[in-house]
Amino acid sequence: MNLPRRFICVITDEQCSPVELAGMALDGGARMVQLRRKGASGRELFEWAVRVQELCHRHEAIFIVNDRVDIALAMNADGVHLGQEDLPVAAAREILGPDAVIGVSVSCVEEARKAHDDGASYIGLGHIFPTSSKEKSSPPLGTTAIETVSKAVDLPVVAIGGIGPVNAAGVIRAGASGIAVISAVTGAANPVMATRELVRTIWQ
Repeated sequence: MNLPRRFICVITDEQCSPVELAGMALDGGARMVQLRRKGASGRELFEWAVRVQELCHRHEAIFIVNDRVDIALAMNADGVHLGQEDLPVAAAREILGPDAVIGVSVSCVEEARKAHDDGASYIGLGHIFPTSSKEKSSPPLGTTAIETVSKAVDLPVVAIGGIGPVNAAGVIRAGASGIAVISAVTGAANPVMATRELVRTIWQ
């Protein structure tokens, strides 16, 4: 499955219904939704995943599950997003097959190159700017990291971390194919309009 040339990926958070959020993000023009809910049971994730993927496919968008290769396999998700401590990319590729979208979180060129060599579909690079969505132990990478990594590997770069309407265009100019957001949409008074504004910004 090919990724769009430029796109917004909205990641669900712990505070609201993943299905409701996905619907609003997709109405606003998101082309990818990632289901992430750390404290949920496998049953809950599976049930949400089925419903969110239905919405994504209705909008011709991509649906991926965070971390859980088993959930992605069980409900035939479009793909999965893996962290550095999750199942290795090569193993996930073996399980999910050649057409699955497999993203990998990286923070440096070395991790990006390994993700490429292991069969990743894209890399999630971050955190780019300061963010409160997730506790971080390292400083922000900044947009120069996007330039460096995008030149080092032949994979789409999806930037994450503190990205919103003010800085999204600069992230794309630096070489990112997409941006992944949480609070920029989930924390907005109108998630549909917030997503729409981000889409407009990255296509300026």
